[in-house]
Amino acid sequence: MGTVPYQGDLFGDSELRGGELSPPDRSQGRPQKGKNAPSVGETTSPEKNRGLGEEPVLSGKDPLAGKGPPLSERIPSAQDLSQGEGKKQKEKNPGASSEEKEGRSGRVAQLEALIRHYQEAYYNGEGEISDAEFDALWDELKALDPENPLFTQIGQDSTDGFPKAAHRIPMGSQEKAASPEEFIAWAQKIRAPRYVVQYKLDGASLELQYDEGRLVRAVTRGDGLVGDDITPNALKMKGVLPVLDIPFSGGIRGEVLMPRPVWKEKYADKANCRNAANGLMRRKDGTGCEDLEVVCYDAADPANDHYFENEEEKIAWLAARGFLVPPTRVFSRIEDIIAYRNKISQERETLRYDIDGLVVKDWVTDMADLRKARPERQIAFKFELEVAISVLKAVEWSQSGATYTPIGIIEPVRLAGTTVQRANLNNPDMIRSLGLKIGSRVLVVKRGEIIPKIEGLAPGEEYRSPEGLQEIELPRHCFTCGTALVDGGTQLYCPNKNCPKRIHHRIEKWISVLEIREFGEKLLERLYEKGRLSSIADLYTLTTEELEALDRMGELSAAKVIRNLRTPRELPLTTFVAGFDIEGIGELIMERIVAAGFDTLEKLRAATVQDLSQIYGVGEILARTLVEGLAETKEDMDRVLATGLVRIAPPPHPDTLPLRGYSFCFTGELVSMKRSAAEERVKALGGQVKSSVVKDLSFLVTNDPGSGSTKNRKAQELGIPVIDEAAFLAILQRPEEIGRYRRR
Repeated sequence: MGTVPYQGDLFGDSELRGGELSPPDRSQGRPQKGKNAPSVGETTSPEKNRGLGEEPVLSGKDPLAGKGPPLSERIPSAQDLSQGEGKKQKEKNPGASSEEKEGRSGRVAQLEALIRHYQEAYYNGEGEISDAEFDALWDELKALDPENPLFTQIGQDSTDGFPKAAHRIPMGSQEKAASPEEFIAWAQKIRAPRYVVQYKLDGASLELQYDEGRLVRAVTRGDGLVGDDITPNALKMKGVLPVLDIPFSGGIRGEVLMPRPVWKEKYADKANCRNAANGLMRRKDGTGCEDLEVVCYDAADPANDHYFENEEEKIAWLAARGFLVPPTRVFSRIEDIIAYRNKISQERETLRYDIDGLVVKDWVTDMADLRKARPERQIAFKFELEVAISVLKAVEWSQSGATYTPIGIIEPVRLAGTTVQRANLNNPDMIRSLGLKIGSRVLVVKRGEIIPKIEGLAPGEEYRSPEGLQEIELPRHCFTCGTALVDGGTQLYCPNKNCPKRIHHRIEKWISVLEIREFGEKLLERLYEKGRLSSIADLYTLTTEELEALDRMGELSAAKVIRNLRTPRELPLTTFVAGFDIEGIGELIMERIVAAGFDTLEKLRAATVQDLSQIYGVGEILARTLVEGLAETKEDMDRVLATGLVRIAPPPHPDTLPLRGYSFCFTGELVSMKRSAAEERVKALGGQVKSSVVKDLSFLVTNDPGSGSTKNRKAQELGIPVIDEAAFLAILQRPEEIGRYRRR
């Protein structure tokens, strides 16, 4: 296996290259002993006090210089690591009642058992829960028992069937900071003038052991002191060098990783890249190890008391040897590190490997600190949690039109940078299928959604005794009209067609769909409470004088509302019907129905449930809802059309639909028009608008194709053409030339 060249854009992140280490001179020779490394906080040269984003400075001297304490003092014993150098557990909150202490103690014991179980599965490549779920358990234990000995113990990944070998560099574990506040507290404690920041690689640890420049062993984490010797497998991995260009003796630490493209192409049946990598590296015959890569970040020659005086030079030395190394940045201000973490968190899905945070280290190498089971001068700065564990305290029911939606009231938790106390429960069927009860510990997620939701029971909760738990009761009668509610499983609703709340919501929906400006929610509420509005058609009977008579409504404001309301509008049939708030019938469903030939109101009203249920994506339930809804709203629709202010656009002639058969999805902002206007242009020409990237999509329209957004990535994976706004406008002007853009 030949030497692997240094790859500066290893993670597919070209923006980082300005702050990464450049490939240094490979002529550096054998490490020499030299002066002692500087003490913590000491700066070796003034030119190294750089700010955010400046290029790292290499000293030019051999970085493996200095003589530390005796080897026996620097390498922790097995007893040190097993005890974790932890302090004795102290009783928390001495003022708590005996019941509170007993409950807390029981939960701590449960969390310890769960964490040990999931750690063992994780380190053996059989992860049973996501990293976010594990972190939620870890953080809950940390909140209940900050000095629990579990925090200083090291996980094990040994497998039967491999020879055992001792590590040359002890493999401890890192402290974690789950929020900027925790990170700031750590930084204020160590007070380092400069920090080295690298990606926290989500793989399996491996130590490469060299004697006189030749690889002799590759050892897994094991228990931190002894691991499995998987040398034959490691030699098949990219980034493992069998021979170095200098006679180095010592250990080099790295992470075994599976690139995302490889996982998607060959191992997508595994839960994630890490699980796939862990499984392959432990195969007895080594099959598949050629799909793995090793990225290195640590090196030392403890037998000869050679070590690096700073982390920056360590990475430079590794890169000079030909190892793959992580992007490395140097910062002096903690606020810049927080900003960098936020930036990488947004870009992480575009990287070559999975990462779950940043590793932040004191720029100066402190060997006394590194011998600890959990070094104090480095920390894993995790990305904001998207999953947290909380307790379901109550359920509130929110009425929106005819529908009742359950909202879970939970104990406050920190999630994705905000404190969360309410989470969506969707519908009664979800409550039943998840087995939720008042008092249950639950998983709360916030993955890009504005409103968090409860996704299930917390790990281990299904085995909990029912004592202290309470069934969730559904409301039986409508809060507004008192009618008995109907539990339809996926929907709890009021069947009363004349329910005031239902009518109010319908009028509100019409105003929103038609974008009637100046007609705010408060004005609607006042008119509704006065009994002036009981249907959509009533809107068109309002007068300026009526509005002027309302409190805090002047002549000018009243005139604006009436002018906007009476502006003539020609609406597509899809928009017209969707505006009448028929349950479950939005514009997307209507587009399918219109495309199936029901393209006038007359045809739609004449359609039967059987006719409509044959349309792809509609089905019998929606078909019946639409038929009944059209009958219910017939009088109101006819009254609106009779005003002459609203008319339904006639169906376009097939010859005027050059985009028929093509679909578009938009992401990001447009310059020439709003996205809603662009979507209308597509529909007017017979095209279809999709809200997400799917296999049959014709075009993704974006002005930032390199943004790394979810839609951009998926379009590239599926081979869907990605066009900018200029190309989109060209298609609108000359749709007959659309084929040239499909070939891009």
